[in-house]
Amino acid sequence: MDAVTSEEYASQTELLKEFTNVPSIDNAWVFKTNSEDISTAMFSISQPNLLANSKRKYIMYSHITRADANSLDFQWSPFPIEMTGVSVIVPSPSGSKLLVVRNGEKGSPTKLEIVDQSHVDKEIHVKQSIHGPLYTEEWFHGISWNQEETLIAYIAEAPPQPKPAFVASGYRKEGSSEKDCNSWEGQGDWEEDWGETYSKKGRPSLFVLNISSGQVLAAEGIARSLSVGQVVWAPPSSSGCQKYLVFVGWLEHNGFRNTARKLGIKYCSNRPCALYAIRCPFEGPDADNTPISDGKSYSAVMGCNLTASISSAFFPRFSRDGKLLVFLSSKHAVDSGAHNATDSLYKINWPSDWKMDKQLDVTEVVPIVMCPEDDCFPGIYCSYMLSNPWFSDGCTMILTSAWRSTEVIISIDVLSGKVTRITPEDSYYSWSALAIGGDNVLAVSSSPIDPPHIRYGRQMTPEGQAHRWTWDEVSSQWTTASNKVKSLLSHHSVSILKIPVDNPSDDLSDGGKLPFEAIFVSSKDSSHSPTVVILHGGPHSLSVSSYSKSSSFLASLGFNLLIVNYRGTLGFGEEALQSLPGKVGSQDVQDCLTALDYVIKEELIDASRVAVVGISHGGFLTTHLIGQAPDRFVVAAARNPVCNLALMIGITDIPDWCYTVACGTEAKQYASESPSPDCLRLFYQKSPIAHISKVKAPLLMLLGGADLRVPVSNGLQYARALRESGGEVKIMFFPEDIHEINIPRSEFESFLNIGVWFKKHLK
Repeated sequence: MDAVTSEEYASQTELLKEFTNVPSIDNAWVFKTNSEDISTAMFSISQPNLLANSKRKYIMYSHITRADANSLDFQWSPFPIEMTGVSVIVPSPSGSKLLVVRNGEKGSPTKLEIVDQSHVDKEIHVKQSIHGPLYTEEWFHGISWNQEETLIAYIAEAPPQPKPAFVASGYRKEGSSEKDCNSWEGQGDWEEDWGETYSKKGRPSLFVLNISSGQVLAAEGIARSLSVGQVVWAPPSSSGCQKYLVFVGWLEHNGFRNTARKLGIKYCSNRPCALYAIRCPFEGPDADNTPISDGKSYSAVMGCNLTASISSAFFPRFSRDGKLLVFLSSKHAVDSGAHNATDSLYKINWPSDWKMDKQLDVTEVVPIVMCPEDDCFPGIYCSYMLSNPWFSDGCTMILTSAWRSTEVIISIDVLSGKVTRITPEDSYYSWSALAIGGDNVLAVSSSPIDPPHIRYGRQMTPEGQAHRWTWDEVSSQWTTASNKVKSLLSHHSVSILKIPVDNPSDDLSDGGKLPFEAIFVSSKDSSHSPTVVILHGGPHSLSVSSYSKSSSFLASLGFNLLIVNYRGTLGFGEEALQSLPGKVGSQDVQDCLTALDYVIKEELIDASRVAVVGISHGGFLTTHLIGQAPDRFVVAAARNPVCNLALMIGITDIPDWCYTVACGTEAKQYASESPSPDCLRLFYQKSPIAHISKVKAPLLMLLGGADLRVPVSNGLQYARALRESGGEVKIMFFPEDIHEINIPRSEFESFLNIGVWFKKHLK
């Protein structure tokens, strides 16, 4: 490393640390107090700890006092409390108790702590022979207190199957869990997991903790091959003696031609799933507790499968009065094969005397939107749901959803299906709901140049006017960015550009011809500054106009940012999304070039100094762009990119994705674990490696060694081939990182090197 580069590393390291230290607001809860005018909010925040290579987790408290009809006062605890070694916290419905989960590592027991308002009331150690770690992320996560706060249902990894034991003389037939120096344990049969992020996690199972006794029981009657998640308690029956649990179940027969295979589920809402109900294991045996089967026919599970009529059901939530069960569905993703698609909202009227043998009707509340009118509701695109999403009327819920290039908070009347956007419409900020307190909403808002702020929303009714929402900013020294970060970003501005489709073909749907968008973050003198084109993965994902420390860091270095939401992105209606499968490497590439042409034509950027960066499918586009348009880009960086579909198909956890993006509507007829020569030829033709001989831009390749989605061989093959053809390439390898490259030190080093790489080549 020469002296100039060394100095650049030093200065950018100090700068990136400023952005890394900005805390993330992960969760919040609001609890009532004895006073009508005072409530308590609890926040969970996190911050990278580079020295320990982990995340620090904190909780903070604030008393919310209503001084009068128009003002609120937040009184914060003086310091946040660090939750060392804590995997997740979940308060009880009343807020009087707190479940603290400390997942065991390397065979150690999982610790469940019940914290009273003044002390640890219970500490339960759960051995690995009962279950493994609790699931605390994404699809399978589910921890639910019952209404009486006596039982907690949760999802944890089932105990491993017994492995064969051997001694010096050979196989020990009787088997034994005891270990000594004269025996060893074999590997036994291979057990498939759920792919990316879920390595060595293949059997999420349902358990219930009795707080009083400390006993943990597994739910009975669930087939071994049914993976479960997102558990909630059903309301007590009218007789008061029956306790039911409702959860999401995924059958493992997701492989091609109905074979048993657990295809990767991370970022993939196209895995068939249903809502099931089962009796609480502490209720004892009962005749109506029909075993839940993994059979090929749903007829065997009609007593327990609540949503057999549709191919997808998740995020179950009961209304406050227990009369409605609402849930989301990604049936269009399941049916089309797209890894994500527009969601729809459903409801079930829940009888107070429901029994397992009683069929329930499923009613659609909010259908998908195929082709939205300009700036109108584009459909539901929801990646999470609050544990309590209900206003006090019992029929209005809120969701955080993508709305074109922004994230907004919407309210839904589940009786009428009316959808209302409750966050400001004339803003490029993105919003995310944290919690509901009565009829008020605790939220967080941010923009690419403004770090997260806590907001408190309430309905106002000015005299003679309709209801409107007012959002107060809640100041807190613990969640704000440093003055240096604010100063660096204050010289930038944000706009959301509508980009007309260039020469739309006649075979496109109306939605596929609509303009797409790009978020443009401009520096003070944008027309003379270098520009970085940022491309999201997916392709059915989205870049929203929220704060991102990596993007903000690049902006602080003096770059303009052009963040392209090409057609196929979430948030623009189903027709626009479905216009991309079968056309990757052409339509999405053209959209990126069209967006670049747009800002050049508007004289917003310097066309001679443009870089491009992307992850996953964004890396696919990055490497396509430097091959198909080699004179447009000076430099590039790709994080775990898809470079060769023909190589990826046999080793990825989502081979169905390869067929869908390449073959479109014909994917299912060709899909096979042994692709035909014609398919392999098509995969190659649609891949960036087909254009590698034309690449001129120096490329920084960042690869995660534990990536199961786009295994490292994909990027390495491309990098070696580029080097072979005389191209300049630098490879960075992070052996323990998965697809996202999100271990704190790895994430820090990867974006530091992107910044240095771009500054070097964009002088």
